[in-house]
Amino acid sequence: MAPISIHKYRTLVFDCDGVVLNSNQVKSYAFYKSALPYGREAATDFVQYHMINGGVSRYKKFEYFLANIAPQVNGPGLDTLLSNYANDVIEGLLSCDISQGLMELREQTPTSRWLIVSGGDQSELRQVFKTRGLTSLFDGGIFGSPADKKYILDRELALGNIQKEALFLGDSKYDFESAKHAELDFLFVSGWSEMSDWQPWAELNKIDTVQSLANCCT
Repeated sequence: MAPISIHKYRTLVFDCDGVVLNSNQVKSYAFYKSALPYGREAATDFVQYHMINGGVSRYKKFEYFLANIAPQVNGPGLDTLLSNYANDVIEGLLSCDISQGLMELREQTPTSRWLIVSGGDQSELRQVFKTRGLTSLFDGGIFGSPADKKYILDRELALGNIQKEALFLGDSKYDFESAKHAELDFLFVSGWSEMSDWQPWAELNKIDTVQSLANCCT
């Protein structure tokens, strides 16, 4: 499916993991490692749940893990799981690849407002983007959990920070659901997505797709 014309949008909203940063595998491994005290089977099941529910915050995922995957097993509590996960993730976020087309796309959309709206932890994201010299690209702000994506989009729309026409660039079903909830156009970025069934899903929902941000610049 041919990509939509990205240059017409006043606001571009980006998911982080799998779109701006090649960090999906970093986070999958960190979820697995953090859940290992509950056993390999539980950790594997947790990663599968995480991959199916891409874009959902870590807080909700760990709450689900404790309540549904390992409810009868003694192990670390929620705060410890979150802390261990964050420690494992931060190093990967600081070293993983940045999308090759990011800078070119910023140059080609100089009048568009850019935001990050991610399921990742907000303070962690802001630290990583500052360290990696990316903060200035996102003049509309960098936002993440514990606030949910739908809540963030509603809030930023109400504040006038997101101005339509607006486009959400994501790599998960929840990104699409969030964009639809906020009545934003949506572009699926497939190259680093962990969705195994994205092609039939995109065709069924008539979603425009690109392999990476570099393809938005052509």
